Amino acid sequence: MKTGQEYRESLRELKTELYIMGERIDNIVDNPYLRPHINTAALTYDIAFDPEVMDLSVATSGLTGEKINRFTHIQQSRDDMVKKSKLLRVIGQKTGTCFQRCVGWDAMNAVYSVAYEIDQKYNTDYFVRICDYVKFIQQNDLMVVGGMTDPKGDRSLSPSKQADPDLFVHVVEKREDGIVVRGAKAHQTGAANSHEILVMPTVAMKPEDQDYAISFALPLDTPGIVMIFGRQTNDERKLGELDQGNITYGVVGGEALVVFNDVFVPWERVFMCGETEFVGMMVERFATYHRQNYGACKAGVFDVVIGASAAMAEYNGVPKASHIRDKIIEMVLMNDTMHASSLAAGYESRPLPAGNYYPHTTYANITKQHITRYHYEICRLAHDITGGFIATLPSEKDLAHPVIGPMVEKYSQARADVPAMDRIKMGRFIENATGGTALVESMHGAGSPQAQRVMLLRDANLEHLKKLAKNVCGITTNQD
Repeated sequence: MKTGQEYRESLRELKTELYIMGERIDNIVDNPYLRPHINTAALTYDIAFDPEVMDLSVATSGLTGEKINRFTHIQQSRDDMVKKSKLLRVIGQKTGTCFQRCVGWDAMNAVYSVAYEIDQKYNTDYFVRICDYVKFIQQNDLMVVGGMTDPKGDRSLSPSKQADPDLFVHVVEKREDGIVVRGAKAHQTGAANSHEILVMPTVAMKPEDQDYAISFALPLDTPGIVMIFGRQTNDERKLGELDQGNITYGVVGGEALVVFNDVFVPWERVFMCGETEFVGMMVERFATYHRQNYGACKAGVFDVVIGASAAMAEYNGVPKASHIRDKIIEMVLMNDTMHASSLAAGYESRPLPAGNYYPHTTYANITKQHITRYHYEICRLAHDITGGFIATLPSEKDLAHPVIGPMVEKYSQARADVPAMDRIKMGRFIENATGGTALVESMHGAGSPQAQRVMLLRDANLEHLKKLAKNVCGITTNQD
């Protein structure tokens, strides 16, 4: 298992083609835009050596029997699924932001399970390949980004019907030794500071879409892969410290557009190629794994936001005001409801044919549906408690100015016994943690709210529920 510093050093060895603000970046480790995201991912490595949480952060590989970082683990039991949720909340509490490594973890579990079932039907060897790949990731403790979301183009058209065929990743050539792929994956959390990308299809497909029914894995410095770092709201603040709000770990997860310009993939790294009837299964399994996560990692992040809001109430001199206490109670209620749903999805998980465990789909989708609502409401209450101070606070450069700096600090004072700089730091954190990109990510990460509602309705089994009601009411007639 790597330490956080070993992870950082391993990134220096990569030769990725990455662009930020129109410039190619050769040194990603020391880049100010990337540094907070790398610090956050590094914590997922260091926490494996923390004796207080090693029961959560370290697992035993079902493939090798070795001790591994849990972020590379194929879930083997309900206990694994529950520990996953508990670990994510702990790391969220320590970072106050997205730590990026969950996406690849969920992708490995989804592809692992589907590859097995494709093999059962077609006698392919995808499962052997994904097992070898996971062992490679575990033994080298690599960070994998899960490549799910394509640009998609016209949403009313299937992949093969698009005016531009590259708006979904697809195979453009098959060779004896592998395939060549073209297209892009968008909004890829942590891509810029990951070692590998594990690509999956993004929507269910028809037989005519078989060139798009593709899953594969590659190092991110493979020739032909180009990454363009995504803009975030107020991202110029990453060039300073105080204005970031979260000085060490930043905000959200450093997303990137990952482009595949006729990239070669050897067959041993291909886990699906043309089996369109299994695409929907892979998409759904990844989504369910990932939706469970949100009630854990976001609960940890909002533990910090709630703490910051309570601290601001104290700094402002109103910690005992009844309406403030009631708002904080409401924030705690929503936050723990999100985590309870995530835990329930783990406790009610079940084994798949491949042997790895899978979250309860209804509870996982309820978890993510809560996130799309409660995240916004918790942010609203944080803004309410904190006040307009966070919206118009002058910049870090103003504070450092010899003439106007003392004025800014003087008029940012609230309670006399609380340093103004403490209030400024806490306000900056709340501002950055509760706005912009973080909100959009909670809404659309792991699928849109409507996607979760479709699955909730499907899993509700209304016909069964109607039968229950008829039995209770003593109704025996059959009606369409």
